[in-house]
Amino acid sequence: MRILLISGIVFVHVPYDPQTSPFLGANGFIDWVRVFLGDSLFRVGVPCLSAISGYLLFRRGLDAFDYGKTIRSKARTVLLPFLIWNLAFLVFVCVSQKQDVGFGYLPDAINATPRDVATLALAIEAPPINIPLYFLRDLLLCILLAPLLGLLIKRYPLATLTVFLIYAVFPIPNGIFLKKSILFGFSCGIAASLHKADIRILDPHAEKIATLFLAAAVLLATALYWTGPDFPMGVDILLNLTAIGGIVGSWAISAILVRSRLGRRLSQTEGLSFWIFCAHYPLLVAFWMLWNKAAQPEFYPLFYFAAPLLALLILVASHKAAKRLTPGLHAVLTGSRTGQPALKHATQSGANQKGRPEIYSAEEKATR
Repeated sequence: MRILLISGIVFVHVPYDPQTSPFLGANGFIDWVRVFLGDSLFRVGVPCLSAISGYLLFRRGLDAFDYGKTIRSKARTVLLPFLIWNLAFLVFVCVSQKQDVGFGYLPDAINATPRDVATLALAIEAPPINIPLYFLRDLLLCILLAPLLGLLIKRYPLATLTVFLIYAVFPIPNGIFLKKSILFGFSCGIAASLHKADIRILDPHAEKIATLFLAAAVLLATALYWTGPDFPMGVDILLNLTAIGGIVGSWAISAILVRSRLGRRLSQTEGLSFWIFCAHYPLLVAFWMLWNKAAQPEFYPLFYFAAPLLALLILVASHKAAKRLTPGLHAVLTGSRTGQPALKHATQSGANQKGRPEIYSAEEKATR
């Protein structure tokens, strides 16, 4: 699921300016497609990735949860990559802006106040300069709160999730989080893990669930297209609900895709997915700067579809090269994610109680 969700997130972060906003409707159906992909369908990525993280964190139960070990582990696998990728980009931006390059595309880093620089570097009050990495910032916050969240969800699951759902969906101040749906998604994962939910129970209905989710995404995109960019509160609430509902919708889609050879190959790319997540935004901004020097706004749809595909090709190639040529650096940059298979190939012999091939071990059920 991670590689699909993160590849989709690349489309969410394709840059545009007021002249090329999809909400102007200058390109008709193409602009609707942009809203569908960037503001509706792929917005499920953040809450769904959060749910995966919460599920995996407590897959051995609350009693076996070792807080100290978890903090040390996440410092290596989440905090260190966050600092390296974000600070490297911040240094690059500062050097570029001293050469009078990059102004108007990125925050003014060289003239920023110390408080603003701290936020650009560490995402203290707002997203960092490498914007998608706000997810890692909020994920670390969830991990720090994990013992409290685990205790609340173990004892009062329905009440806790209801409170977090209201917090995520309605226009309530964010507080310490930058993206409220991360807390709810993370907590849903914890609940499924601690209460031993059968995460495959909906698999027989995957096609129907996926169809309903895609239909909801289409309806949401239409509402966003006609009311954006300043959405009415009702549409904004619908956006938040659809993104959260995408946790189940994305899981259903993965149940369909994992049956294919391509799906099984994609399940083996965890290191690649993290690499794409951390590196895609600087690459898209660089493309956007080059594009604006060479093209007119009316050709923007070409940029929108070409930039993320080109970025993915470059990131796949660079990931492969880094893994082969500098394995130590690759391990640090990907948080020691080796990209080893999280999923074994189906065998003809094993079958579960429903008569379908049993392709997961007990540990691997968490990582589809």
